Amino acid sequence: EVQLQAFGGGLVQAGGSLRLSCAASGFTFDDYALAWFRQAPGKGREGVSCISARDGRTYYTDSVKGRFTISRDNAKNTVFLQMNDLKPEDTAVYYCNAFAERVYWGQGTLVTVSS
Repeated sequence: EVQLQAFGGGLVQAGGSLRLSCAASGFTFDDYALAWFRQAPGKGREGVSCISARDGRTYYTDSVKGRFTISRDNAKNTVFLQMNDLKPEDTAVYYCNAFAERVYWGQGTLVTVSS
């Protein structure tokens, strides 16, 4: 059974930091690119960041560049999203995602940034 379980959301003041983790099981983690998406209240889901399967290349949407860092630990089948200098507009449910020949989604974790 494929599982992607996200942790680390919570309430933080603007300017603060959070680190999201997503633990995966049930598929060959090393073969999959990994991503974080988010969905703010009343808005559609948007891609935040992704990291490639083999060479660690990363991508960030413009609004988080310089503030967020994605990383992966293949030994622990875990992907991370370090979020610094959080802003109220970062408030959303954050989802982890694994994609290759198949696409897997985890459950979300809520991040709330107060002003």
